[in-house]
Amino acid sequence: MEYDPPLTRRHLDPNRFDNITLSSSSTMSEQNMRPSTGRENGFGGERQNSQCNDRTTFTKLRSKNSHGIQSFIYLGLIFICAVLILYVLYVQFPKLDKDEVQYVKLPRNIEDAKNLGRVLSRYNDKHFKKVIGGYFIIYIFLQTFAIPGSIFLSIIAGYLFSFPLALFAVCLCSSLGASFCYSLSYLVGNIVVKKFVQSQKVDEWKKHVERNREHLLNYIIFLRITPFLPNWFINITSPVIDVPLFPFALGTFIGVAPPSFVAIHAGTMLQKLTSSSDAWSWTSMIVLAVLAISCLLIDTSGKHLTVQMTGKSTCHKQSD
Repeated sequence: MEYDPPLTRRHLDPNRFDNITLSSSSTMSEQNMRPSTGRENGFGGERQNSQCNDRTTFTKLRSKNSHGIQSFIYLGLIFICAVLILYVLYVQFPKLDKDEVQYVKLPRNIEDAKNLGRVLSRYNDKHFKKVIGGYFIIYIFLQTFAIPGSIFLSIIAGYLFSFPLALFAVCLCSSLGASFCYSLSYLVGNIVVKKFVQSQKVDEWKKHVERNREHLLNYIIFLRITPFLPNWFINITSPVIDVPLFPFALGTFIGVAPPSFVAIHAGTMLQKLTSSSDAWSWTSMIVLAVLAISCLLIDTSGKHLTVQMTGKSTCHKQSD
């Protein structure tokens, strides 16, 4: 028997040894470079995925918060600019007597409206442009920022101006102010509605809007005539529930005319009023009710006409 000496390192083929070393090292490097999965790493992979999800959620929340803060900053700057415009208007107004200065303020009751009407009536003839310009700016300011008091300005309009001019001014100011409030709500509406307005009311009104989507103009006119929803609620929530601006503005211009008619008519006898409720009578309430019902009848007839036209077109298609 021949004796086989044990294999030593020098008996091995050096080229083969190098190939083995290189292949093993390359295999190990590929394993290290291959992305780990949950099965290979167990709970480590799941923890990495949860951390990534947490980071994504945190980033989204931070972006929403920064957007909300930025929107409120813009809103504050717009309000400051509006107040500066009111200050410039006050400075440019003709010089008032000392006993008149105390009455030039936003009316909060019928007595404030009487006093302000007396003061403005003294300057209405000689400074008509400044009086009506200031009236427009103040009315739009109240409507834009949903500040109460516009009803008293409507009464004062009947005291200062002719009836056609007063009615047009009130309708135009209401439409412009509501549109500006709509725009501000579009800027920060989601945040304001979620924090300060009951979501149940918003959802309920959204359902009504969807039902009347095809005749939205008549529906907006109906809401402006009737007191079912306050005007500030309509102005703030309309952009949130996707009410278009054009039917919103036009419906406001037309819809505020009947209530303004009553307020302006009461303004002709402003000094005889003891409260804002004196402007309303059973006759005026019946007129408003008739107008509101007529809007609903127009809306209902329009829906039936649409259904009939749709049914006729479907029958024609089936017969063809």
